Amino acid sequence: MADNRITRELESRETAKRKQEWVPPQSLPTPTAQPGYVFRWIRTAIMGQFDPTNTSAKFREGWEPVKATDHPELMMFADPASRFKDNVENGGLLLCKAPEEMVAQRNSYYANQTKSQAEAVDNNFMRTEDGRMPLFSERKSSTSFGRGTK
Repeated sequence: MADNRITRELESRETAKRKQEWVPPQSLPTPTAQPGYVFRWIRTAIMGQFDPTNTSAKFREGWEPVKATDHPELMMFADPASRFKDNVENGGLLLCKAPEEMVAQRNSYYANQTKSQAEAVDNNFMRTEDGRMPLFSERKSSTSFGRGTK
């Protein structure tokens, strides 16, 4: 029974590995992760026109341009005609980073804004409710899997 066993050297993941499928390339490169920071591409130009309003708003929010020397793996994507010479810019988008805590606070702020707006809409809708014909506002969604209807 031990005669037909495969030796340990011949057993490997490479022999059982599937062929890697082709996937379309990403239009923006992903920077190497840096602990404590979140990366984001900020629009600096649209249709060839510089967009200082968006850029300055993002800088005021706390986003900082990433130095090209900090991410040399992205230098092959850098725009040679960039307005931000020492930073990584690609196709009118500037790579920026911000501390994770600041991004979490920003996300929380906008989540609260969205929640309060949804509550205002619900309150406006429910104020026309009549006891004889009650309205309801159900904020649930469901997904079902299966064969569907016959």
